[in-house]
Amino acid sequence: MRTVDGTEPGTESAAGPVTRELAAIWGELLDLEPDAVPPDVSFVRLGGDSVLTVRLSALVRSRLAVELALSDVTVEITLDGLADLVRRRTGGTARALPVDIEHRPDPGAPFPLMPLQQGYFIGQQGAWELSYDSAHFYADVALTGMDGDEAAEALEDALGRLARHQPMLRARVLPDGTQRVLHPDEPGAVPVPRLYDLRDADGATVRATLASVRDEMSTAGPDPQHGPGVDVRLSLLPGGLGRLHTAMSLLTLDGWSATLLNRELLALAADWNAVPAPLEVDFGDYVTAQDRLRDTAAWAADRDWWWARLDGVPSAPALPLRADPRDVRPTLMGTRSAHLSAPRWAALRDHCTARDVTPSAAMLAAFAVVLARWGGHRRMLLNSLQLNRLPLHPDVHRVFGAFAATMLLPVEPVPGRPFAELARDAQRTLTDAAAHNLISGVEVSRELARRRGTTRPVGPVVFQSTLGMDAAVGEGQVESAGPLGDLDFADYYHQLRTPQVALEARFYELHGEMAAVFSLVDELFDPAEVDAAFAGLRALIEALADGPAWDEPVDLPSARDPGPAPGLTLDRLPEGAAEAAGGPPRDDLEQRICALWEDVLGVPVLDRATTFFALGGDSLLAVRALARLAGDGPVPTVREFLDAPTVAGLAASVRARTDAA
Repeated sequence: MRTVDGTEPGTESAAGPVTRELAAIWGELLDLEPDAVPPDVSFVRLGGDSVLTVRLSALVRSRLAVELALSDVTVEITLDGLADLVRRRTGGTARALPVDIEHRPDPGAPFPLMPLQQGYFIGQQGAWELSYDSAHFYADVALTGMDGDEAAEALEDALGRLARHQPMLRARVLPDGTQRVLHPDEPGAVPVPRLYDLRDADGATVRATLASVRDEMSTAGPDPQHGPGVDVRLSLLPGGLGRLHTAMSLLTLDGWSATLLNRELLALAADWNAVPAPLEVDFGDYVTAQDRLRDTAAWAADRDWWWARLDGVPSAPALPLRADPRDVRPTLMGTRSAHLSAPRWAALRDHCTARDVTPSAAMLAAFAVVLARWGGHRRMLLNSLQLNRLPLHPDVHRVFGAFAATMLLPVEPVPGRPFAELARDAQRTLTDAAAHNLISGVEVSRELARRRGTTRPVGPVVFQSTLGMDAAVGEGQVESAGPLGDLDFADYYHQLRTPQVALEARFYELHGEMAAVFSLVDELFDPAEVDAAFAGLRALIEALADGPAWDEPVDLPSARDPGPAPGLTLDRLPEGAAEAAGGPPRDDLEQRICALWEDVLGVPVLDRATTFFALGGDSLLAVRALARLAGDGPVPTVREFLDAPTVAGLAASVRARTDAA
């Protein structure tokens, strides 16, 4: 009997069909000739990244019918190593992702929200501290050489064709916390762009209108609970100039989808006859398949891996605060940003490749160093936003949807070591966590909060890197869009609003450059401290692009954990109301709440002081429970409920609301 590689069992064939097919896949992803792919050089050294490993796994599954574990395909793997792994997998090893993705019988039927979608859904109802009425991303970019007579029609036609091709542009989020896709012919299903014709306006009117549009779209994003999750607008300006404005809800679209949307929308606008390649699956199919993972041994193993580590993870960085996040009502996130020029970005990538680390790992290490210096201690817990598209189908990377997930990252840069070693440590942290991402960071955070007895965010400092995403998405960035003209990314603006985030560091590529951004709630931090921290990050990145800083010891605080602080810090925030006395329910209202909880949670509720979350509840179930209780009279807001999420606390809030009414 021969293996799929055409060899006898137990033998190797470096030039067999499997190796040749894998070399072709690597060449496709890394823009190399298949014959030029060396067999013993790591994926990362050839220019690969963790984002590209997702497509690598999907293509191996599609073309070789071999399932690989998430922990198998790391950036350190070589072509020979992957070929050997594939041979062993075909020898009878159990499948790593034991579910198949398939079309749902009814594409218009409701399907569940992903865990991070649930967080955004609850946050938009004011449940979380640092919440907004819309979790969304806004951006606008300058256009030159526009055909003002044709641009608006071309954009509307392109958006309509794209919405028919990508179902999640027609998605709606329902009050019960599910989502569904509208048929293209349903009223309001297909988004329509809005036009501002300012070609004959004077300079003052142009400036005022653009400022008003930017302010409106930054502070009031699209809400798929009531309409399309994307808002596209076009400003026609004098002299063949223009501006393209886009806002997208994080409830229905993630960062990868935003990149796809921009590319596909502009490509369709440039060519009236362009027809996108059909999609074999959609986001609803993916969610349904992934939901079945919860019943598998693979999901249970990932849960057990995280649960075994939670009691030892540190707290958030001890950054000094000017206000308690619970008392702040932000409308916009403040921004600090810097760009690394294309040549210096190329130099930084080369230094990463030479040390077998990804740029994302290097930026995680740099951010950890900056936070350690700011907070005065080295051991901390960060939250990370990951693209997280499991390789269930080769089309997954082409589908619009809210695939993103959070992932908790305990980090501890060690003093006295060169930065290259800190970056390799960061890469190991990323690799280990990503290898167990069948359970999302939202679910892990819920369990950590339950163990710590808190309803406050456990990971309010976020690291996000989409470096390498452009290559993973495929196709080059669109710079010309027919009647819309050419895009000028030197004149680009963006704004992000995400709930439960005090500070987020983002790293991404834009027009050949690398951008580093702080998005933060300004009301929480001393502006001078933020400026100093961001200046430190920028200086460190520039030094890494130069080269010598990789081999120099990094100056870090001696303290491993935070010590006593005179004021409020992000790692030690006061809890809500005092604990209620325990025991059985004391009156009819408490008994009614116990019965409701038992029905919602499916467990006995015997103690009036036990929290809703200790009984297995989550924020989405809390919203549903409050909605049912509202049928009997006034109920507290979700945020008020989170301050005292017990039977006794909820009963007290209901009484207070009733008395006020």
